Amino acid sequence: MRLIQYRDRKDERRVGIVNGSHIQALDQVATMRELALLALQRSTGLERQAQLLNTDQSEDYAAILAEARILAPLDHPDPAHCRVSGAGTTHLGSATTRDKMHRRLEGDELDKTDTQLMIEWGIAGGRPAPGEVGVQPEWFYKGDGSSVVAPGQPLPRPDFALDGGEEPEIVGLYLIDDQGCPRRLGFAIGNEFSDHVMERRNYLYQGHSKLRHCSFGPELLVGLPPAHLVGMTRIRRKGRVIWEQEFLTGQDNMCHSIENLEYHYFKYSHLLHAGDVHVHFMGAANLSFAYSLRTEDGDSIEISIPDFGAPLVNGIAHVTSVFRAGGVKPL
Repeated sequence: MRLIQYRDRKDERRVGIVNGSHIQALDQVATMRELALLALQRSTGLERQAQLLNTDQSEDYAAILAEARILAPLDHPDPAHCRVSGAGTTHLGSATTRDKMHRRLEGDELDKTDTQLMIEWGIAGGRPAPGEVGVQPEWFYKGDGSSVVAPGQPLPRPDFALDGGEEPEIVGLYLIDDQGCPRRLGFAIGNEFSDHVMERRNYLYQGHSKLRHCSFGPELLVGLPPAHLVGMTRIRRKGRVIWEQEFLTGQDNMCHSIENLEYHYFKYSHLLHAGDVHVHFMGAANLSFAYSLRTEDGDSIEISIPDFGAPLVNGIAHVTSVFRAGGVKPL
């Protein structure tokens, strides 16, 4: 089952089931989080609860997308209670890409980069037996719910940024239950938009490079995704495709199991506040930056994985930072 969040023609929030070219609206709940909380309360599971609330009301899916009424498939009414984070060096296909990006000098083959070491550790110990603990992945913080841009909307590139490039990923979506246990709703396509020029300048700048807006959706695929996924990234400039590349993701193409990534994120008890939602990017296999492409304001990024339904499309827009040097004022 694939679910979306959207606004109807009365500008009211709705949750819907994707049914081909149409969306079947759900009754009683206005948000995905409400649907998940109801499923927990009634011990039904997310898919079954959605089926129970299904109505005969339908909308044209293409119209929802064209009229920019689509929303990210999971959020929180208070953005401060939505945590957005990610894991890196998780994909077998990213070894060459990331290693090349993190070399200080082209052609430097004398020593292994930290990226290469992390990939090797992941291959050796990132897929432990179920219930056992494997090696840690790379981890980073992106922001709270205010950093999430709806599908179809432009990703802001701040004036202090050196770059703004896509990272096509699958994203785990979670709700913390009343006992502090993470509950996985499912997965979505994600664009973990980052500043790769800054990251390449010095790997210790990675924390800064990741504090950018991101997007995921438009659809939430309930449960675990297929183990082998084939996606496509396309970047358009003035309507013309200037770069495209296929990418592989899913657990069969990763050096960490999804269970291991989840453990090394949710093992920190101070993240497990009841009612909070979490958006966790699972890592990218490739990115256009590694092929010397530099995006520009006005470009459009499309990431598609057929198993996830409609593609994720976002533009890029320059924004002027409100905060300036010396802007902190004494109280």
